[in-house]
Amino acid sequence: MGQKINPLGFRLGTTQSHHSFWFAKPKDFPAELQEDERIRDSIKNYVQKNLMKVSSDFEGIIRIEIHKYKELNTTQVKIDFGRQNLLTREEEEEKDDKEEKKKLELLKTKAKIIIQLIPEPYEEPHILAEYIALQLKNRIPLGKAMQKVIELMEETDIKGIRIQIAGCIGGKERAHVQWIREGRLPLQTIRAKIKYCSYKVQTPHGVLGIKIWMFVDFVDEEFVDFVDEEFVDEEFVDEE
Repeated sequence: MGQKINPLGFRLGTTQSHHSFWFAKPKDFPAELQEDERIRDSIKNYVQKNLMKVSSDFEGIIRIEIHKYKELNTTQVKIDFGRQNLLTREEEEEKDDKEEKKKLELLKTKAKIIIQLIPEPYEEPHILAEYIALQLKNRIPLGKAMQKVIELMEETDIKGIRIQIAGCIGGKERAHVQWIREGRLPLQTIRAKIKYCSYKVQTPHGVLGIKIWMFVDFVDEEFVDFVDEEFVDEEFVDEE
């Protein structure tokens, strides 16, 4: 009883796919895994140091996919952004150039970054979690912040959401958990497409943990395609 599991890992191979796509020998696996972590950290650090100063406190990164082609000695990184008014065409090119140089230094291989803007950012739990974190930093009451997220969710096609916040909420000495749910959330159904994120926020009263589950819809297909055909750049691969 009380056994919890990550809803994304629970659905790998059915309604969820991996964030990294590559094969490696057992002895090379730890190094490849650490390399992926460095790529993601460098991208997030770049956004925090540059883009967040220009626009707002929103990081806006929803997903970072890494594809490695060892036989071609190349790496492709796809970044899904949820802030449509943040990146202009010139900023995209500038970010692509700077980040590509960083990847060349880190990976010592040929790297290419693809930036994709998500048309419906409020359907992504990472964006909503960052919104709640921003409200808490501004000392907005927790209940008001969560209710606003519910209102934003109702404007989308999401069928259900659950928001859970844990920690010393409101400056109380004892840590506790508060949560709110709206709509359906079939976590035990594997063919139910669930979006999930876990986010930490530093407040004047300590660190709070934000978790958001979102129910999109039921998936009829038995398996999902692990390789996104639109993501694979044939011209980039054929250059070698």
